Amino acid sequence: QVQLVESGGGLVQTGGSLRLSCATSGRTFSFYNMGWFRQAPGKERECVAVIRSGTTYYADSVKGRFTISRDNAANTVYLQMNSLKPEDTAVYYCAADTSYGGRWLETSAAKYDYWGQGTQVTVAS
Repeated sequence: QVQLVESGGGLVQTGGSLRLSCATSGRTFSFYNMGWFRQAPGKERECVAVIRSGTTYYADSVKGRFTISRDNAANTVYLQMNSLKPEDTAVYYCAADTSYGGRWLETSAAKYDYWGQGTQVTVAS
């Protein structure tokens, strides 16, 4: 059974930091796209960051503030979020794209086949 479990969300003031963790189990994810997505109320789910084999993608809105990383030995993916803004408020989801031959650093949520339950991040102004 494949599982992704996020943790680390919470309430933070503008300019603060949070680190999200995504613990994976059931399969070795080191060769796949691992992404962080977020969804704010009334908005579509958007890709925030993706990591695959040491390469990364960031949405323009978070570039320079967020860092995605992974610890393959611990089967955990992280999202370090610094200089947080109120517009970063959303439910954050960890996801895995396990398709063979899929796009490198895939950013489309539709291509991801495993999802965590989500963790709320609220940035107070």
